[in-house]
Amino acid sequence: MRTTVNHTINLTFRRLVLVIALGSAALLAGCSSTAKKTGNSTYDFGPAPMPVAAQAPSPLGVLVVTDVTGVAALDNERMFYRLAYADPLRARTYSNSRWAGTPLSMVTQRIKSRLSQAGVKVLTPTDAAAGMPILRMEMDDFTHTFDSATQSYGQLTLRASLFHGHKLIDQRVFNQKTNADSLDAAGGARALAAATDAAAANMLVWLDTLQLPKQ
Repeated sequence: MRTTVNHTINLTFRRLVLVIALGSAALLAGCSSTAKKTGNSTYDFGPAPMPVAAQAPSPLGVLVVTDVTGVAALDNERMFYRLAYADPLRARTYSNSRWAGTPLSMVTQRIKSRLSQAGVKVLTPTDAAAGMPILRMEMDDFTHTFDSATQSYGQLTLRASLFHGHKLIDQRVFNQKTNADSLDAAGGARALAAATDAAAANMLVWLDTLQLPKQ
């Protein structure tokens, strides 16, 4: 009788050990799968689109372009989104997605690239001579915004000021919204890249209408 009881206890113990081992293996496999799904992603604007047709060079000729400035939240690589339909006063960040650079630096570089494509000779403040026109920009918003649970867009708000000497020639606010093609960080990144390109194109049109005073 004692032999039978011991045999039953040993069999039960072996089964328990087997169940624990299989459970541990399944748990590790699940953690590994989750880690692959939630890996960090880094986004940039991609290459600047080439002009669809030849255009006359900008009449500006030479332009000093300073770095875009903005609030501290835009001076890091976090990707922000906002649920405007549910909690419009709260800016959230994507936990596993980041920009390749700060939005301030990325928008600066993109606008400089688009100006160069239009034939403008872009200089930095350290390279420029006195008396050249200066473009200064401030960014107020750069967010993937959801206006409903099924629709979102990239929101860019940029204030541009053109100076000549110490005189303000003109100032314009570019408030650009571009619909996102997916409701995630990747869709937000594409929408914000397109919004930046659209704002740069509108800025070129604005700059070409301005008349700078003769030196």
